[in-house]
Amino acid sequence: MKAFDEKHIKNVVLIGSAKSGKTTLAETMLFEAGIIKRRGTIEEKNTVSDYHEIERERGNSVYATSMHTEWRDFKINIIDTPGLDDFIAEVINSIHVCDTAVIVLNAQNGVEVSTEILWEYVDRNQKPTILAVNQLDSEKADFAQTVAEAKNLFGSAVTVMQYPLNSGAGFNCIIDLLKMLMYKFPEGGGKPEKLPIPGDELQKANELHNELVEKAAENDENLMEQYFQKGNLDEDELRKGLKIGMMNHQVFPVFCLSGKKNMGSGRMMGFIDNVAPSAAEMSPELTEEGQEVVCDPDEPTRLFIFKTLVEPHLGRLSYFKVLSGQVIPGMELHNEKTSATERISQLFVTDGKNRNTVERLKAGDIGCTLKLKNTFTNHTLNGKGAKGSIEPIDFPAPKVRAAIVAKNKQDEEKLSEVLNELQMEDPGISIEYNREVRQVILQAQGDLHLTITKWKLEHIYKMQVEFRKAKVPYRETIQKSALTSYRHKKQSGGAGQFGEVFLKIEPYFDGISPLKEFSVRDTETVELPWGGTLVFNNCIVGGVIDARFIPSILKGIMEKMNEGPLTGSYVRDVRVSVYDGKMHPVDSNDISFKIAGMMAFKAAFYQAEPLLLEPVHQVEVKIPDEMMGDVITELQSHRGAILNMENDQSMQIIKARMPLAELDEFYSSIRNVSQGRAKVHSQFSDYYPVPSEMQKRLSEEYQKSEIAELH
Repeated sequence: MKAFDEKHIKNVVLIGSAKSGKTTLAETMLFEAGIIKRRGTIEEKNTVSDYHEIERERGNSVYATSMHTEWRDFKINIIDTPGLDDFIAEVINSIHVCDTAVIVLNAQNGVEVSTEILWEYVDRNQKPTILAVNQLDSEKADFAQTVAEAKNLFGSAVTVMQYPLNSGAGFNCIIDLLKMLMYKFPEGGGKPEKLPIPGDELQKANELHNELVEKAAENDENLMEQYFQKGNLDEDELRKGLKIGMMNHQVFPVFCLSGKKNMGSGRMMGFIDNVAPSAAEMSPELTEEGQEVVCDPDEPTRLFIFKTLVEPHLGRLSYFKVLSGQVIPGMELHNEKTSATERISQLFVTDGKNRNTVERLKAGDIGCTLKLKNTFTNHTLNGKGAKGSIEPIDFPAPKVRAAIVAKNKQDEEKLSEVLNELQMEDPGISIEYNREVRQVILQAQGDLHLTITKWKLEHIYKMQVEFRKAKVPYRETIQKSALTSYRHKKQSGGAGQFGEVFLKIEPYFDGISPLKEFSVRDTETVELPWGGTLVFNNCIVGGVIDARFIPSILKGIMEKMNEGPLTGSYVRDVRVSVYDGKMHPVDSNDISFKIAGMMAFKAAFYQAEPLLLEPVHQVEVKIPDEMMGDVITELQSHRGAILNMENDQSMQIIKARMPLAELDEFYSSIRNVSQGRAKVHSQFSDYYPVPSEMQKRLSEEYQKSEIAELH
């Protein structure tokens, strides 16, 4: 396969809503370029993209798929991405490494909700953008309405390059405003005739052409002067102005397509060749230290790993972009994150599941390799003379949780290994073993994301697993002071056990008054690893408890704080003062005073008005004005407390507090209520008291489970 230089490589990502036709368009682009001899279809489950079993089973994309075409001496790398925001991580890493985003719009549905969500990432990265209005052959296609909605979302940068002469079931003609020609396609699509624009369309075409010329001219002073002098711009001048506008994020060209009938894709590919910027023309990447990485094959080699995929029977595939220099098989590169040296054994350019072996990839290109041992997504591999790691891709935090267990206990260790692999492959999920609630917690972007992850475990890794409700990590504390004592006495022949402890417990807070009723000999302050504070006062006088047993009393108290009396949750923010006790000259020992301290603390805790606290998150919901009432109702039904409301053009931003216990269900319900238009962000805030009836129920459930375990 030919090695292309950095000026002749174009990297594009296809993004858009589910069913907008991205996969079909990618198939047509490969067919047009001669990469494949026959176009597959979603219905026949034989497309180059969407080749995974789960994608063919569901009929939509789950993974981002890398492909390539060679079109008129240019190489176009194409990444086809999922349209559902449950798989947003697959879209984000693709946007990051591509130089042009092709946003595919369904002419029947216009700008859909998920397109709005995806646009945020394109806009944030300031990627040059093309709008491809697809499915113009559909009965309900409405090009004008789609463009109007695009202008409403994307702004005045939307620039019509083409318009359909006859959208709908008979669609076969496109008026091209750059070349000022009409493309007429044969039945079934393919190579079009180039014809003069019909007379009855000339006025409309000229008006739109003039708008296009003005848009191109306004991006460059020299072009503006040419425009004023000549009243027009030639085709090369137009291309130059449009490229500058795209790179400045001020021109989003609009193209007309029927991916299914192979109409218009060749013209868009030609535009990508001639106008869309290459990696060498884009702003340099930055290392975490702020160093610029210039896309130049003569610079030291630097690869950025943007995606990791574990394929059954094949192993780990690492997808990368060559940011500078060039890479060849056998090259040894240094991983800045892990300090490992990796040897590139093989190089591939992929077309879905097909791997095409190559001997060299140069700066700006995208490829993959097999079986890197210590290199994962967001890692940088450097050749000799290159230093520093590239700024990592920032993936969104997961939104929903589930506890996961292996149905077969013998698989528990294997499950841990498999989950680590899954997290490495999919940065949209998070896996943690929560010691507090004793569960393995899987976090994902949505309910569908959880379902797909479970499918992967069962079908790819052959692991039978079960999802359970993720427990909430509550906290326990007290509201008033209490005094109590406990005597531990055990005699069963030989040496016995004896220890008696008198103590006072009280709520601890910053600025608490010094202890007055007892004389404090020494104080130990423990900043608890789960949050909060324990202050332990030794108030023993007269040697009633030997000093060597005081640490054992503290140890017993800490053990009970690790598993609180109410619900078995961590205890926080208490002050404990040991002020009296008794010991036996023979039977007293460390274990005796540890047990006495633990049981005295437990008894006092129940007398001190125990309080159960729950984790509460700050939640921000951004929704259209007309959905305000429904969203507020949904917030309140999930125990949300509204803190603030703000306007943002036609959107409302609601800021609220919501218990973690309600968040998982809230995410699902708000997505349904808003038809997916709500954008929700949450972040842990603090612990707040649970309602009294809820505290009673949770405490009773815990006590019953404790009794059940004893029997």
